[in-house]
Amino acid sequence: MISRSQKVAGGLLGMLVGDALGVPYEFNDPGRLPHVDLLEFDPPPGFDRTHKGVLPGTWSDDGAQALCLLASLLECGVFDAADFGKRVVRWYSEGYMAVNGEVFDVGITTAEAIQRIRMGTPALKAGPFGQYDNGNGALMRVLPLALWHHGDDEALVRDARLQSRVTHGHVRSQICCAFYCLAARRLLDEVDDPWSDALATLRELIAADETAVEELEFHIRPEHLDAFSGSGYVVDCLRSARFVQDAGSYEAVVKAAVALGRDTDTTACVAGGIAGIRDGVGAIPSRWLDRLHGRELYEPLLDGLLARD
Repeated sequence: MISRSQKVAGGLLGMLVGDALGVPYEFNDPGRLPHVDLLEFDPPPGFDRTHKGVLPGTWSDDGAQALCLLASLLECGVFDAADFGKRVVRWYSEGYMAVNGEVFDVGITTAEAIQRIRMGTPALKAGPFGQYDNGNGALMRVLPLALWHHGDDEALVRDARLQSRVTHGHVRSQICCAFYCLAARRLLDEVDDPWSDALATLRELIAADETAVEELEFHIRPEHLDAFSGSGYVVDCLRSARFVQDAGSYEAVVKAAVALGRDTDTTACVAGGIAGIRDGVGAIPSRWLDRLHGRELYEPLLDGLLARD
């Protein structure tokens, strides 16, 4: 029996470890990656790793923004878009919640939103909302909201959508974040078929919102897992992370996510958080937990999260 606290810890650490595992392999097509069995924090000799100046075991913008969100939630007690926006600006400007204060791999849409916040745009209006502003930058960081939230499903969906708007304002991104949070909650509650249950709930909650329904049914198409590639497109990221859950253990899941290539850190982050909830923190290999940098950043937040739960 996996306790709820083990699931919560598994979710947070699972996303950070998955992110860190994917960092050295980012931007590579799958055919250029080492065999899946050789995917580790330290790539095998001869592999030209991405972000050469980054220490193995370091999370990227994904993990840093997720910790910004968690810190805001714990301090404010509610989702406060203005506070969260300020923390994301601090991350970008000062290295807040980044390992060793080093910022790398910043998404174009996120950078644009941060600049808008700096210029005085309210956080909830900062995220670009065009058709082509649907990268995975809000999805990659949203899991702490589901781990922290004690409200009902309607409130969780509302807050998942609001946190997306800070950097990614399009409804498609908002709905992907909401669906992912509902699935994470179902895993925490040990629902037999968490994804199907989450989808049914989401459909009910957004039924009166024609734009949201259209995005879900005609663009996200959550019941179709036949099209995914590990890219940075929010729908592809969600589908990819969902698909690799069938790989087996936590380790198998995050390695399968990285093996898809392309946006390896984010796919493994999104997939790793879900697998960490499912399997508990004890399923994350100790060789990765022991080498995960930034312990001084995540441990106080994890303690606060577990105390709340």
